[in-house]
Order: sequence, then C-alpha cells, then structure tokens
Amino acid sequence: MKFAFVFPGQGSQSVGMMSGYEELSIVHETFQEASDILKQDFWSMVNAGPAEELNVTINTQPLMLTAGVAVYRAWASLGGAKPSYLAGHSLGEYTALVAAQALTFADALSLVSFRAQVMQEAVPEGVGGMAAILGLDDETIKLICREVTNSAAGEVLEPANFNSPGQIVIAGHRNAVLRGIELAKAKGAKRAVILPMSIPSHCTLMYPAAEKLRQQLENTALHSPDTPILHNVDVQPQHDVASIKDSLIKQLYNPVLWIETIRTFARADVTSVAECGPGKVLTGLNKRIDRNLEHLSFTDSDAIKHAIDSLKYGSVYKET
Repeated sequence: MKFAFVFPGQGSQSVGMMSGYEELSIVHETFQEASDILKQDFWSMVNAGPAEELNVTINTQPLMLTAGVAVYRAWASLGGAKPSYLAGHSLGEYTALVAAQALTFADALSLVSFRAQVMQEAVPEGVGGMAAILGLDDETIKLICREVTNSAAGEVLEPANFNSPGQIVIAGHRNAVLRGIELAKAKGAKRAVILPMSIPSHCTLMYPAAEKLRQQLENTALHSPDTPILHNVDVQPQHDVASIKDSLIKQLYNPVLWIETIRTFARADVTSVAECGPGKVLTGLNKRIDRNLEHLSFTDSDAIKHAIDSLKYGSVYKET
C-alpha cells in the first residue's frame, strides 16, 4: 500500500490548533526547539493567541512549519511508517523537505522566517491582495486575469493557487484583484471574496522576494530527499540540490498546482493521502479533487494512532 503525506501552509493556522497533541512530549520538544532558535514562544502563541498575532506572516510561516514537523515527528515516534510520497502546500513544501531529511529543522526555520520577511517587504501594505474564486473553471480564471492585466496599466492579476476543481485563488495588485472579483461574479462565480492577506503570494509581484531567497539559499545546506517530494511549481520530484533550490525560488512567483499534485499521487498508485499537520484545510481540498482516494487528517494524537493501526492491516479510516 502506497500512501502520501501532505503538509499545510499559511492559512491553516488557528488558536488552539495543537491542543489535540498535548500528551505527546515530542510535540512540546519540537516547539521548544523552534522557540530556542527563533527566540519566540510559539507554544504560548499557538495556544493563547491572539489570532491577530498568529496571522502575522512573519509569525505564521515558522509556526506552521513547526506544527507540521511536530506532527510528523509524532507520527514517527508512535511507530508510523515512512510515506511513499510527500508534498506541501506553499510553505508546507519546506516541512516536506524537513520530513525527507533534505533540510534540517533549524535551517528550515531560518529559511521560512527569512522568506516571510522578504515576502512582506516585496509589496507595501495595501498594494497587493489575494482573492478566492469559487465555481469557475481554470480557463475562465486565466481569461479574467489576462483581461484585467491587459486593461490595467502596470498592474497584474494572476492565478496563484489551483486548489481544487472550482476553487482557485488569484493574486496581484489590490485594485486588479477587486476588478477580478467583479468579473468573476459577472461570469457566474458562486463566490468571489478578498482574502485577509496583504501579501500577493505566488505571482510575479514576488520577484524581488525570490531574488533575495535565491541568495539566502546559496548559503543553506540541502541534501537529496530520502522520500520523493512533488514540488508546487511543476509537480515533479527533484533529487539534486540545485533543482530543489530552483523549485523553492520559482514557487514564490508561480501558482501552486495542488489539483495536479493529488492527481499525480493517484496515478502513482497512492491509495491514501494524510494531512500531516493540525486542521483539515488540505483534506477538504483533496476530497474534492479525488474522492476515490482515502483521505486522513491528523487533527490530534488519537487520529495518528488510529491511522498507524489501520495502515498495518491495509485499511485506512476514510475522512468523512
């Protein structure tokens, strides 16, 4: 039986999201390790909030990395087997690299903290934006983005996340995003809403951040992963260090190809996909992409234990 782990990124955070893992010392140790490295009390932040602090990009990115690594370590400490494949949604790709022993946790924390900072610096507050569009197909969204970009002098609008069929995120200059919302509604979108994120991730406005990340990666040690990772930018596993670094750089200004990621798992005979991190955001997307796969979410320690037991007997609990 082949199974894959996927790691959530920014947008999956919530106050209290680690409460289901209180009993596991490895989780506390992982959060303490992160706090020692970055000199922030992430455990208090995730448990007490406030949500506004949790949602600040420079806090969210290292926090979600820590949460994903903690849950993966919990899985391993309880006797869980190594997955056949890994993937991460945006920031989650760094968690996948740690899980595959391609990047140390300490280096990953430094990298994502730097990544968050340069992303925030790349576009001034209020200039950029993102919006979720529900109920339109990929080609219609692409046409809307081209129409807005061609009609707005110097402004861009681009698809940022192909999350699931009928759910696509667009990103760019804020005014262009607002115009995209209007056009999407006119073309029959079920819903089109601005997201509470000032940073327009995964579009060409992130070029300045990508160049700074390139320089940072030159001084970061990476290794060939021990488990194949499907990268966001091309849904391909990379084995040499230069290609991995290139994928991380391109990821900042290219869309996340999540639909194709899950479909590629299915074509590779993966039967189960587990969201390795708090929450069920990716699980919800994954179910809409392919309902023939078994879908799990590790929302607490009991869910991890149940999945480990189920995998031993070749039957995995299907998320409902």
